[in-house]
Amino acid sequence: MNQNDIGQIIVPTGGGKTYIMIEDLKANLNNNVTVIVAPRILLAQQLCDDFITSIDEDLNVFHAHSGRTKFNSSTKPDEIEDYVNNNSNVIIFTTYHSLSKIVDSGINIDTIYFDEAHNGTARSFFVSVSAMSQIASRCYYFTATPKISYKHDRGMNNVNIWGEILLDVDARDLINGGAIIPPTIQSFPVDLHFSKYNAHAHHSLTVQSFIKSINNYDGAKVLISVPSSKILRRMISETKLLSTLEDLGYEVLHITSKFGAYVNKTKVNRTEFFNTLKEWGEETAKKFVIFHYSILSEGINVSGLSHTLLLRNLNIVEMSQTIGRVIRLHKEDKQNIAKNIIPSGVLNLYRKPYGNCVIPTHKNYGTKTINRIQRIVNDIFIDGHHTRAYC
Repeated sequence: MNQNDIGQIIVPTGGGKTYIMIEDLKANLNNNVTVIVAPRILLAQQLCDDFITSIDEDLNVFHAHSGRTKFNSSTKPDEIEDYVNNNSNVIIFTTYHSLSKIVDSGINIDTIYFDEAHNGTARSFFVSVSAMSQIASRCYYFTATPKISYKHDRGMNNVNIWGEILLDVDARDLINGGAIIPPTIQSFPVDLHFSKYNAHAHHSLTVQSFIKSINNYDGAKVLISVPSSKILRRMISETKLLSTLEDLGYEVLHITSKFGAYVNKTKVNRTEFFNTLKEWGEETAKKFVIFHYSILSEGINVSGLSHTLLLRNLNIVEMSQTIGRVIRLHKEDKQNIAKNIIPSGVLNLYRKPYGNCVIPTHKNYGTKTINRIQRIVNDIFIDGHHTRAYC
């Protein structure tokens, strides 16, 4: 990055993309304007927390998205311009949806970091992303799952916009180095008749059965991808799901863009949701379940997640990103490696030797999903390739 003003950094989930951004910013902080782009508001808020707690210098923090924050914020181009013109060491956190507002503000940008950069290949975001590659003095794209195209110019193989690949990290090196753990794919057989009319009841019973099956797991923390916001709402309001989880000793969080964020039965803002998630993730013995629909699969760093349960079929990028949520080291393993109590990469000595990716299966469905996700796991963690998708 010191030798190139633009380029791609391809690093598997958990490999330290945020750390790279922070260290690069530390080395280039001199009354500059820096922009960090995230796919979702929740991730933008998490990145903000990571940056401001890691950098000792005084930063003037600004958020350019529609979410609530304690910092100065706006999506109006003139207000963004005014803040930048009246402050130094400005760091702006935004989303791909709101990036156009920063482009329209006309401000000069010294460095921009695109987190989960594959999102920028979407037709609705590419205009702003390509504009930023011309506006920013330094421009870097971070992802674990690059998207390419041979049909149009939005793909990340268009080096005129995305630059060359500066770094492509092998997941096997991260495992051997004690940075991440490998995933394991598990089938969870269910004997239930499924139809679109009873989907909420079917998925509720599946979750209850699965949680009962792992209830002896010490401090289980389970991320569950649901088929839709509507089905999740019916699972929670029309079945015994919440009471069963409570009886089993589990706290419950759920978040969708349609209905918002909840901690147990209380609706909260995203900041409180994120803080709760972070706090509970650090508690070794804490047991909780997180339901989400297409919000927590990308980028969110939750310490200690032990399982992910897929109640819907995901595309290649979503599947790879979801796997990434559970392959982060257990807090105690990370500490023991740092203290040389256990050697890095010797998984049988880890408290959490692998991340559990669970697929419900029935005689009529599930097998193809398991085969597809196993191919992805083999490609990344056995053969050492990054996941490549097409846009």
